[in-house]
Amino acid sequence: MIVMGGIVGAGIFANPSEVAHRVHTPALILGAWALGGLLALFGAFIWAELATRLPGAGGQYLYLREAWHPAVAFVYGWVLLLVTQTGGMAAVAVTFALYFRRLTGAPWSDSAIAAAVLLALTVINCFGARAGSNVQSALMVLKIGAIAALVAIGFLLGGAAPAAGAETSFAFGSIGAAMIPVAFAYGGWQTATFVAGEMRDPRRDLSRGIVAGVIGVVVLYLAVNAVCLRVLGAHGLDATSTPASEVMRAALGERGARWIAVGIAISTLGFLSQGMLTAPRVYYAMARDGLFFERVGRLSQRTGAPVLAIVLQGIAATLIACSGKYGEILNFEVTVDFISFGMTAAALFVFRRRQPAGEGIYLAPGHPYTTIVFVLACAGIVGSAIAAGPKNAAIALGILLAGIPVYWYWSADRGRGRR
Repeated sequence: MIVMGGIVGAGIFANPSEVAHRVHTPALILGAWALGGLLALFGAFIWAELATRLPGAGGQYLYLREAWHPAVAFVYGWVLLLVTQTGGMAAVAVTFALYFRRLTGAPWSDSAIAAAVLLALTVINCFGARAGSNVQSALMVLKIGAIAALVAIGFLLGGAAPAAGAETSFAFGSIGAAMIPVAFAYGGWQTATFVAGEMRDPRRDLSRGIVAGVIGVVVLYLAVNAVCLRVLGAHGLDATSTPASEVMRAALGERGARWIAVGIAISTLGFLSQGMLTAPRVYYAMARDGLFFERVGRLSQRTGAPVLAIVLQGIAATLIACSGKYGEILNFEVTVDFISFGMTAAALFVFRRRQPAGEGIYLAPGHPYTTIVFVLACAGIVGSAIAAGPKNAAIALGILLAGIPVYWYWSADRGRGRR
């Protein structure tokens, strides 16, 4: 559930259309999602082995630090705030805005609605709002329930779209562009490794959970795309930005469309609330270690919350949400995210050379071939994101590179005993 919860957000409710915008036949659409699922499974194999080799808390940050250099790990945390975590939250906030407008008919732009919800959650969390385990579990069940209902009702009651003429054009560039939203939707399995230090037997349970969780998500995602193509067809999927609502509208009329839109909107709010609650604690910890602005490491005397870290997260996500449309934000976020994925996967070669496999070590199936394919696929996805949105990709890469001198400044400052 932790693995699936880290992957399944709002992307699957919007990204089928994003893929259909870039490739235009059912075979290519489903093929892109199947290829993305295969790559996610290869990634799951790699992270499962890394988790058994380094079962401590910290996950990807820990693997990068131990395999390469603390500077690499710092840059990962740096872009987590300024690009990846924040970009993911911005993209989900835009998805919320799409469905909110469909529900209410509000005349505001997607950016304005996304900014409003992000800033509202920032304020709430500054007052020390807590997300209890029961609430988070309920939100996860809601996500799975919404997907299951969409698939079941769509297949049973949605009918079938009329057959359309086959598209004959094919371009590898289009496949590469289609993989950007697919890669975004499948991302998140790595977040389960953050809790490795709190598990009773991470060597056994985390490796199994990562692989099983990713397989479960692949099945869900392929089912969603199959029902969208059955009910809407490739052209209908390309023509809408809210495919889940259109499928439910075809099956149950406006009542069905409103029902699924409510479920998706609440799911996105749950994801955003959780991200706003948890991610700032990473930046707070970095500041306490002397590797970030000292004031970010302060707690509010009244609420006990890291208020400045929360405000920093909220403002950054709001700026990205206002900077472009959903697809543009994906190019921004995916560019840097898959650089860190590729470097983390390559770390497996380093650990295999340093430490032979011992008892309790999960061995990634097909290594080194599956690992090489994953690393090359990450490079390909980064290249596609740069080609699809060179301006946003350049900004994201500039932010990543800016983290290197920042690390040396803060590490030198810490060595002199100052914060």
